[in-house]
Formats: sequence, structure tokens, C-alpha cells
Amino acid sequence: MRGAFFAALVAGTGASAQDVTEQQALEAWDRIYEVASHPRCTNCHVGEQSEPMWNGLAYGTNVRHGMNVQADESRIGAETIPCRTCHVTALGRDVASPAAPQIDDAWRLPPVELDWLGESSESICAQLRDPDTNDGFDIAGLVEHLETSAFVAWGFEPGAGREKAPGSVADIARDIALWGAAGSPCRQ
Repeated sequence: MRGAFFAALVAGTGASAQDVTEQQALEAWDRIYEVASHPRCTNCHVGEQSEPMWNGLAYGTNVRHGMNVQADESRIGAETIPCRTCHVTALGRDVASPAAPQIDDAWRLPPVELDWLGESSESICAQLRDPDTNDGFDIAGLVEHLETSAFVAWGFEPGAGREKAPGSVADIARDIALWGAAGSPCRQ
């Protein structure tokens, strides 16, 4: 199933896996990194420090998440104040600013291994192309994750008063597929 989905996605770009050049893949990677390093993503993609951020918000400051939120080992804040205390699990969209972020999933931080905050393009690239460091995904799995994750969708449509990640879910999924079709090259 994933293989067919991946093949269809690459075909939808107008290129077969054999047609994707390393240069095209690196250009796709640059767009992927622009998203992965954007504050909308790095606010939650934090490592062992387990402290989500409030970077790049409308007020333009780089600060740690308020209320002394610590995700710790649970990645949901169970050790201090759970994410869901403010981050609402709902199908609704944020229409007022400020409003509690809403998605149709239980709020949590990504695994520690997916730390992107302050990481270089080379570091994130090496991490994403390796299933041992990307939560077990091959390229088709990454594409499927991007297409189905409520968290990813929210990053591109975070609601009123919040800066969204550049591009769209379709753009990042297409770029991951192109990048993967050429062997997931990293810039040196």
C-alpha cells in the first residue's frame, strides 16, 4: 500500500524516480529544511530538554513555553502540566486570537530523537533519512505521516494569530517524495 502511494505521489509530480536528479532532490531538501527549521515545527520538535518553545509567534520573541511546561519522558507533560490542559483535542478550528490550539488528536511532543530546534540542515537531513532516528519511517512512511498527521496539518493551518509553516502539506509531502526518489541526499 505504501509503495503504491509513494509511486503515485512521485508520478503526480511529473517525474519518475529515475528522472529525479540529485540537484532536484537537493532543491526539494532545501524546501523541506525551510519547513523543518521553521518555528511552527521547532517549537515542539525539541530534544531531551523537553521544553517546548514559543518562538516566532506574533510578538516576535524567542522564549520557552509558558507555565513551566516540561514534556519529560511522557512527551505529553504528565510530569508537570499535561499539554491537553490548554491544547484542545477537537475538530474545530481556531477562529479567534488568542485561542487554544485545536487538532483532532491528543497533544504531545514528537519523540526526543526528532529534535530539530537549532539543528543544521545536514543534521536534520541525516536524521530524517534514517529510520533508526526518524521514528521508524521509510520515505513512503514519511509521506504518509505528513498526509495524515493532525499535528502536521495544524502546522500549516494553525489558526488565527499564529504564523504558519511555509507551503502546505501537499508541498512538503511532494518534496519528501522527490527527495526520497533520488536517494535522500544531504547538502554537505
